Amino acid sequence: MSSASSTTTGAAKPSSTREKPANKWEAAADWTDGRLGIYSLAKANLRKIFPDHWSFMLGEICLYTFIIIILTGVYLTLFFKPSMAEVVYNGSYVPLKGIGMSEAYKSTVDISFEIRGGLLIRQIHHWAALVFVAAMLVHMMRVFFTGAFRKPREINWVFGFLLLVLGMFDGFFGYSLPDDLLSGTGIRFMEGAVLATPLIGTYVQMFLFGGEFPGTDIVPRFFTIHVLLIPGIMLGLLVAHLILVFYHKHTQWAGPGKTEKNVVGMPLMPVYMAKAGGFFFLVFGIIAAMSAIASINPIWAYGPYRPDQVSTDAQPDWYMGFSEGLIRVMPGWEISVWGGHTLNLGVFIPLMVVFPLVLVSIALYPFIEGWITGDKREHHILDRPRNAPVRTALGAAWISLYLVLLVGGGNDLFATHLHLSLNTITYFVRAGFFVVPVVTFIVTKRWCLGLQRRDKEKVLHGRETGVIKRLPHGEFVEVHAQLPQGDLHKLTAHEQIEPVLLPAQTDENGVARKAGILTRTRAKLSRGFYGEGSQIPKPTAEEHHEITSGHGHH
Repeated sequence: MSSASSTTTGAAKPSSTREKPANKWEAAADWTDGRLGIYSLAKANLRKIFPDHWSFMLGEICLYTFIIIILTGVYLTLFFKPSMAEVVYNGSYVPLKGIGMSEAYKSTVDISFEIRGGLLIRQIHHWAALVFVAAMLVHMMRVFFTGAFRKPREINWVFGFLLLVLGMFDGFFGYSLPDDLLSGTGIRFMEGAVLATPLIGTYVQMFLFGGEFPGTDIVPRFFTIHVLLIPGIMLGLLVAHLILVFYHKHTQWAGPGKTEKNVVGMPLMPVYMAKAGGFFFLVFGIIAAMSAIASINPIWAYGPYRPDQVSTDAQPDWYMGFSEGLIRVMPGWEISVWGGHTLNLGVFIPLMVVFPLVLVSIALYPFIEGWITGDKREHHILDRPRNAPVRTALGAAWISLYLVLLVGGGNDLFATHLHLSLNTITYFVRAGFFVVPVVTFIVTKRWCLGLQRRDKEKVLHGRETGVIKRLPHGEFVEVHAQLPQGDLHKLTAHEQIEPVLLPAQTDENGVARKAGILTRTRAKLSRGFYGEGSQIPKPTAEEHHEITSGHGHH
């Protein structure tokens, strides 16, 4: 009987042990908590420990600039008219009076000159978008170079990658909305890329523009995508990204007392929240100052878009320079295919082959490296970039490729400002596309190995003091001071992964066993990543003891 009674009463919720609320505010809080469980959720997470390092602020800049973009974007949507209907301008900006233009362009000019604070909000919105993409790129590079993408954070890497790509495309849609001469040139560029797609290009173009270029629907459609579709997806990805950061706990740099099973730092509340709040206003203030000082996208200087004109020095925002450079330096190859159709390889190969291939490689890199290493363990301690020479060299090679193509995207500006031939710059970029990443990879890898040797030397022999000592037999040597234990731990805490080996050519019964192409490829890549010549063996405790005990050194 007692057991049955216990089972029955155990299913009911225990009565609350809280005291009676002292006032109406406590009563309201108690009522809310009883239905939403906010108290228990906050108690479990607000004291969560976060490590403290300046590089972790890069992710915070991404979050804060996204918030600024949303806030300023809401303000701008109150006054912007996403319409391509033709009107005649009669506003306060005299040089444009009497000129025909779209309602989208007119409303943007009115925001700049008629709405109180409108121009500042426009500039804050645009500068915040540029800083957001830049911060996302640098943040992902920090994650890449330190190995923070490894298990269990591969999915979070994909979320961050999608946020970066969506931010780039949303920025493109955003600066295309004013329908000025610069943005119209960018849309024309996009139309050419769409038309270069075999079989479906013309259909996609007619769907996007609602007819022949420029059509009448592109600005309203871009407006919907820019303010509703992509921001909604990005907001969902951002929330998922932050949830996974909380769930997996934050990565941290190696140091005394730091292991794969703990986090050393400050609690989220109140320390981290106070610092984060101050940092948000600092970021907001810097972007506001930039927007008040430096003009960006002065559409009144370009004029409204006309299909028969191209603005001088037409350049996309920097994050689209990669694709622009691919187009500008690609030879204008064309081939005739079945039915008399022409395939424009000069556009198809850069934008439909190379560009997607680069993006897919970035998105899948954590899974590729995990497959090469065969490492299934969780990693919460960050790598120093020098201790992963091949990975660091790959990242540096990608950055060098991006910079080379950025030069290609602005080849006309480099030609006019540096007084060089446009053809010379184009040929340099074409050669640099293949040569510069390879050279950068080799130099970066050798640089990392040299730094590893230097770290090993410091661990075994200590740091140089600048003090010269004469030995009894007349030799002069420099006195070295032993490193503190914290520095020794930092320089020796990294793991050195052994490369994956090919299985034996015969099994236990002596029967020949041939390795498949994937197995051989994996073993070869693993040797390239972690084999001899790709990492310097770190000093052992025995070597350190022998050196510091006085044997074999001064």
